[in-house]
Amino acid sequence: MSWQVFLMQALNGVQLGLLLFLLSAGLTLVLGIMSFLNLAHGSFYMMGAYFAAALYGWTGSFLVAAVVAIPATLLLGLLVERIVLFRLYDRDHLYQVLATFGLILFFNELVRILWGSSSIYMGTPELLTGSIQILGLPYPKYRFAVICVGLLVALVLYWIIHRTRIGMLIRAGASNATMVGMLGVNIKRINMLVLGFGAGLAGVAGLMSAPIMSVQPGMGEPILILTLVVIVTGGIGSIRGAFYGALIVGFVDTIGRAFLPWILRELLDRDLAQALGPAIASIAIYLFMAVVLAIKPEGLFQVKHG
Repeated sequence: MSWQVFLMQALNGVQLGLLLFLLSAGLTLVLGIMSFLNLAHGSFYMMGAYFAAALYGWTGSFLVAAVVAIPATLLLGLLVERIVLFRLYDRDHLYQVLATFGLILFFNELVRILWGSSSIYMGTPELLTGSIQILGLPYPKYRFAVICVGLLVALVLYWIIHRTRIGMLIRAGASNATMVGMLGVNIKRINMLVLGFGAGLAGVAGLMSAPIMSVQPGMGEPILILTLVVIVTGGIGSIRGAFYGALIVGFVDTIGRAFLPWILRELLDRDLAQALGPAIASIAIYLFMAVVLAIKPEGLFQVKHG
């Protein structure tokens, strides 16, 4: 194993981690601030990818796809919140799980009706085709762009949460929603904006993943599981925890899938090693989460209110 190969896979791990961050950032706000378990978050990611791929297929422009798909996913989140989710805020988590699981089934059937059961593909924008040199190694421009977008979103989110009035209200609402409501702040509107903003971030993740992954019905469920691992590991409600947790999960998953088969080939039959490597890499993520929760039940970066 050369350092060049390790660096390439490490960059792929960072790229996957930042893609997971785009998803987990919105969901951790919904969970931590609203205490609302929204399993349909993965469906917003899927819809964002479908919106982007369809628009790119119609217009041939990645910019048009981005400009339209992200607001469309945000508006879809607001619409779902107004029609369905707001009725569940005061209900037990079991009701939230059942209702949002029903939304998963609904959106999966909706995309089958609109776009069919087959995968659709979105081309990479011409400006981001080819590769760039990183420490003398060629790395795909588009994957590097995903890294840049993820870092930019992380900085913007940090600024919004810690440096703006709306961020102050979000943090205050997470600490004591009743008191904030008594001070004249419309908590229901804050909740609606948080959920819509989370859907918009899921749309960004769907847009950025569409050119490198097949867009297909049900694509939101596998990545939702990883997203929940990120949130629980990093600390529910913590943007910083979502960021570092996503990087750790992305790195462990990518490095494990790349190098565990190679390591196991030294010990086992080649075919068996190739089959066991990715499976053990996936298990390693959940083992890491279990270890973190055993040591720090609130996650790596516990949110402190007050």
